[in-house]
Amino acid sequence: MRTFTSADDITGAVGETIGTSDWLEITQERVNTFADATGDHQWIHVDVERATKESPFGGPIAHGYLTLSLLPMLSWQTYTVENSRMGVNYGSNKVRYVHPVPVGSRIRLVAVLGAADSLADGAVQMTVDSTIEIEGVDKPALVAQVISRVYF
Repeated sequence: MRTFTSADDITGAVGETIGTSDWLEITQERVNTFADATGDHQWIHVDVERATKESPFGGPIAHGYLTLSLLPMLSWQTYTVENSRMGVNYGSNKVRYVHPVPVGSRIRLVAVLGAADSLADGAVQMTVDSTIEIEGVDKPALVAQVISRVYF
């Protein structure tokens, strides 16, 4: 895990891989809980029998938004910022769901600091190029630019 302690630390790391998370198994329970939370009970996610028989994916897959929603949790394993007053999520750019995530597969985040800009209010705006990999699959599950602001 990468630890940043100042604005200069962050701006000096542009272009670097700042961390890789642990592998996380995507369970049917997690998918079902997400379906309940969002109201998205599409059969390709929650109906194991039907998804196994009818889906082109050979079984149930995670919601794309579930995969996206795991970025904060996985990011905490890749880098941290010390000595800051606070950090806020500022948004995302170019979110793409490149490959479905089968239930039972394992994913992880690889985070690259794509940009870091010092702002007039003392914050640093970080753009992290986030790639969710699926163990044993050549294509990533998700690619996104995640933007946050860290206030020192």
